Amino acid sequence: MQVRGASEQDLNALHQLDAELFPDFTYPYFVLRQFFDVCAKDFLVLDDGSSLCGYVLSATAPDRRKSWVLGLGVTKNLRGQGLGRRLMGEALHSLRDHGVPEVWLSVEPANDTAIALYRSLGFVHQGSEKGYFGPGEDRLLMMLRL
Repeated sequence: MQVRGASEQDLNALHQLDAELFPDFTYPYFVLRQFFDVCAKDFLVLDDGSSLCGYVLSATAPDRRKSWVLGLGVTKNLRGQGLGRRLMGEALHSLRDHGVPEVWLSVEPANDTAIALYRSLGFVHQGSEKGYFGPGEDRLLMMLRL
């Protein structure tokens, strides 16, 4: 398994992977394309040599004071092996190297596995927001100081 930067050639596979990981919140292809155009340096994929098995995407504000994790996921058959932690670790390392002082993310309140991962990486609960992704789509907000 290799963690590497996403490439333009990965976009079709990334779109399929995103649909598998987040069927209710799949990014449209054009959005992934624009994320790649704007955030390529913060778009990492997990590549097993034949397919993409995960990704992490962050977007950093122009003033570099804050970054948001916009997506983190690993295919179901590979979960529980530390690959999500590895992806996040690489992303956080890169953000730290680029002088970003804090990283934010939102997470579904019932996603105990993700919340535990983020807490173990040092993220701290910053509050809850009802309807963050629309009616009935509440989220917890978490932040890490790098």
